[in-house]
Amino acid sequence: MIEATERRLAYLPLAGMRLGQAFARPKVLASACVVALTALGWLYLGLLIANIGVATPQGVTALCRPLLDAGTGEGGFALVLSMWIAMVFAMMLPSAAPMIFTYAEIADTAARKGEAIVSPFALAAGYAFVWIVFSLAAAILQAALAQAALLNNNMAVTSTVFSGAIFAAAGLYQFSALKHACLHKCQHPFPFFFAHWKTTAPGVFRLGAMQGLYCLGCCWAMMSVMFAVGTMNAIWMAALGAVMTIEKMSTGRRFSHGLGILLLGAGAVVVALALR
Repeated sequence: MIEATERRLAYLPLAGMRLGQAFARPKVLASACVVALTALGWLYLGLLIANIGVATPQGVTALCRPLLDAGTGEGGFALVLSMWIAMVFAMMLPSAAPMIFTYAEIADTAARKGEAIVSPFALAAGYAFVWIVFSLAAAILQAALAQAALLNNNMAVTSTVFSGAIFAAAGLYQFSALKHACLHKCQHPFPFFFAHWKTTAPGVFRLGAMQGLYCLGCCWAMMSVMFAVGTMNAIWMAALGAVMTIEKMSTGRRFSHGLGILLLGAGAVVVALALR
């Protein structure tokens, strides 16, 4: 397979041929895909946060106002949707890296045997599609909360008790059977790919979408915590993204259960402070 690729690229200049050979390898494509999309997500979020940091006489920044008023206009909703898409790319793609690299390892082995393979881009596209749909749902929810004046200037829910309930619900979900069934699929992608291997782009896209659904089942409750802490809180974005990545790379349930206890404790503290 590699020799055939070298012959097809022989007419290119040396630098171009080497670049073509590199991107003909699934593992290189997978790495580039994860790094590029994650970096773009964080870059866009960084630009949003930098603009939000500029105060206006009204006390709400020029960019923050459309985010809060998302329910009143198409422009504001589009901005909120783009924010959520960037957020899920920044937070979820690193946690999906082991799954994408597992596919790339299998595809690389198949390519060396001369078998037909599909680019990891198709797999990543299927995975991203699921999270883009989630982003749309989250943006609609944020728009509804904003229209009902239930978000503060930090784009967190105004009710402290409700914030505590979000933490508690996310903590309880860490102990659920659905959570661990989905987490198991995320932690062990090789059996899934071995049993469902496809050699067409639509088939691989569906594999990515299925893995995206498992990831969504694993992480949706953790993502909902952003409504409690503020949907543009970069520190919580990074922390939750790191925690979800570690959880998928760990084995067993100890880490998940420990995280559930921490979330339950945080929820209890927040509610107790609110009721004082």
